[in-house]
Amino acid sequence: MKMHEGVADARGLRFGIVVSRFNEFVTGRLLAGALEVLNKAGVDERTIEVAKVPGAFEIPLVARRLARCERFDAIICLGAVIRGETPHFDYISAEASRGIAQVALDADVPVIFGVLTTNTVEQALDRSGALERNRGADAARAAIEMANLMRALTPQPAGKVTRAKKVRKSSDRRR
Repeated sequence: MKMHEGVADARGLRFGIVVSRFNEFVTGRLLAGALEVLNKAGVDERTIEVAKVPGAFEIPLVARRLARCERFDAIICLGAVIRGETPHFDYISAEASRGIAQVALDADVPVIFGVLTTNTVEQALDRSGALERNRGADAARAAIEMANLMRALTPQPAGKVTRAKKVRKSSDRRR
């Protein structure tokens, strides 16, 4: 039996991040958590691009554009939809999640859902705080794992065996 599983090494991977500006007091913290995880996992910051959109509803369109440009190994979608007094929350959270999932299926690129949908501001702040509870950090971890898994599952011609290439640190390269 052959088992495939993503790994946490992000060296050599490229990431696109779409983050909503609405509820920026929360989404800024999600973005900081995601960037910290990517940095600690060895991602060169020059291989990360961040696109800021007005709100969660706009995330899928920009995620699709990033996924289709073929520059990224994974797309991370970050936002915060906090329930209010009208049904608006239900429409926005449902359509954002549906759109993000559809982008992943259509583009065949990992598109990670890091959009908080909470009942209160306190819940949103709790889920965007310290790194171990930051859903932006969780989304970055999932993006790294899924990018590596998709690379491992890239179709190969019959009979050809591929091995993961060893990633060399820039300090190891000859000049």
